[in-house]
Amino acid sequence: MLLRPVRDTAADAEAVQLIARDAFAALPGARPAAGPPAPPVHQLARTRHLVRTDPEGCWLAELDGGPVGAVLSLRREGLWVLALLAVLPQVQGKGVGRLLLERAAAYGRGCLRGMLCAAPSPAAVRRYRLAGFTLHPAMRLSGRVDRSGLVDPGDIPVHAGNGTHRHLLDSVDRRLRGAAHGPDHELLLGHCEELLVADALAGSGYCYRDGGEVRLLAATSKRIAARLLREALARVPEGTQARVEALTAEQEWALDVGLEVGLTVETHGYLGLRGMRPPAPYLPDPALL
Repeated sequence: MLLRPVRDTAADAEAVQLIARDAFAALPGARPAAGPPAPPVHQLARTRHLVRTDPEGCWLAELDGGPVGAVLSLRREGLWVLALLAVLPQVQGKGVGRLLLERAAAYGRGCLRGMLCAAPSPAAVRRYRLAGFTLHPAMRLSGRVDRSGLVDPGDIPVHAGNGTHRHLLDSVDRRLRGAAHGPDHELLLGHCEELLVADALAGSGYCYRDGGEVRLLAATSKRIAARLLREALARVPEGTQARVEALTAEQEWALDVGLEVGLTVETHGYLGLRGMRPPAPYLPDPALL
């Protein structure tokens, strides 16, 4: 088996995402894939973005000349993030995942904090716990938004954001997770439908929405976070399924908002943290955290 860096090419980006699709489709309870077999554009863009910003943290495993496993990781201001670890079902249990994780973890050596989103897989849970991560059970909100529940006083103004708000975004990031997302905001701005920003005397925060997905939300108070989440859900197009991922017990404010508007809650995977407590109020992007 050969481990090699992921290249900044369309072919390697597609190989990484096809491995991830097949690996996650094999998990117990996984939903059948919908739509065309090609990976979504934002997932391909995420892979190439990380290869450019963190080439030493992105690796492919090849067996007999074909890709069988992939890992993507990044470092941001002393925070190491495992963005993806996936191995094809036919080679799972043969040490491929362990070798990929070791190579990515070497890139994060010296980082005092770590984050990851773990799939509901016994093998993944074991691997990440042995790597020193505290695993926090997570929930997912999904369903059609009942707009009759979207009653909000609107006393905290929310407006559209853009690249000029980078200082605010990085400031909120550092306060909540000890590290800015930095260049990852450029990726999110380019591939999410909108960025919502709140900046008032009571505090500040931001939220990315892409269709029905709340991709990333961070705020300096639960009140501002709830206001941003309500606004994001209000903007989900009629008939579109809303989805909010990776809610831990510390994000009850988000659970309450979701239940107000008729979303369904279910347990789904874990938020893994090392050297830090769960950021709150905070909803991570599982692909960038």
